[in-house]
Amino acid sequence: MESVTLVESIADTPYGGLYIKEWLPNELSSNIPIIMLHDSLGCVKLWKDFPEMLATTLSRRIIAYDRLGFGQSDIRIEPPTADFIKEEASIFFPEIKKYLSIGKYILLGHSVGGCMSLNVAANDKDCTGVISISAQAFVEDITLQGIQTAKEMFEKPGQIERLEKWHGNKAKWVLGAWVDTWLAPNFLRWNLKYCLNNVLCDVLVIHGDNDEYGSIEFPEFIVRNVLGWSTKLIIHNCGHFPHKEKTNEVSDAIINFMS
Repeated sequence: MESVTLVESIADTPYGGLYIKEWLPNELSSNIPIIMLHDSLGCVKLWKDFPEMLATTLSRRIIAYDRLGFGQSDIRIEPPTADFIKEEASIFFPEIKKYLSIGKYILLGHSVGGCMSLNVAANDKDCTGVISISAQAFVEDITLQGIQTAKEMFEKPGQIERLEKWHGNKAKWVLGAWVDTWLAPNFLRWNLKYCLNNVLCDVLVIHGDNDEYGSIEFPEFIVRNVLGWSTKLIIHNCGHFPHKEKTNEVSDAIINFMS
């Protein structure tokens, strides 16, 4: 396997420090990196070995960062607003791009990270492609049911410790940032339509047919509304984490997309 160098840093921003990790292959097939955006309970560490696999398979620089309040980034006191997906694209992501002096790039986002990736692409023409995995496109009943079930599970004794392993003393904030925001009445009408018509780059949308947080209407909505070239992959017998559950299928789809 090709050797990969790991680089860790903290981007000092007006809002707090953002933890960044990079996977750098010895030889690059392209100078355009892939930047990864994590899901609602995620962080850099929870990508596990997926970024290194991408770095070696694609011979690309892979970058992942913890959003403010998550993982090894600084604490965030205030809860997210209902516009937190837009705000990640317009406020926080530009700080990452500026800190790393990045020009052209490709985005790979999982779940709400996929939503954020599409928001970034709609506003920044330096984004040359988006790989969206299990992204929500609007709020379905199954979305609310899945989040409510997770909320009740984390209320049981000992369960919040599962998040503390990854987020430390920020774990309760991380959980609230997800469940309280998505279950709030003012979030029920949220959808991605406002940004998709401005996405002009190539888009790959991956979704499991057994995703516990959304139906295949999500990828179909995204592909139907972006203006750039787009394609979708529906993975059978797969839930909300295709890159973990069906790694080879996801990897092959990304390789084909990149080529």
